[in-house]
Amino acid sequence: MFEAGICPQVESAFVLLAKKWTGLILFALRGGPRHFAELKATIPELSGRVLALRLRELESAGLIERTVRSAAPVRVSYELTKKGKELAEIMGRIADWART
Repeated sequence: MFEAGICPQVESAFVLLAKKWTGLILFALRGGPRHFAELKATIPELSGRVLALRLRELESAGLIERTVRSAAPVRVSYELTKKGKELAEIMGRIADWART
């Protein structure tokens, strides 16, 4: 039976996914780790400021992992966590749906 109200975890997930660019960032990371500049080039309309903000939000939600390589020059890459890969798979199905 349906309970009144929405589970806080479900609400949080939908609020995060409703933010502009979040879905496209997750979709772009499906191919493996990406550097900030690669993500920016993949979604050129996305500003660097908003990309940085969304990446922090996705990292806080446990959907992506940030890796810093300390070799000169310092390189930062982003990749999906197990939880992020599960969500990205769903995003892939949404992309398939959108193409039809």
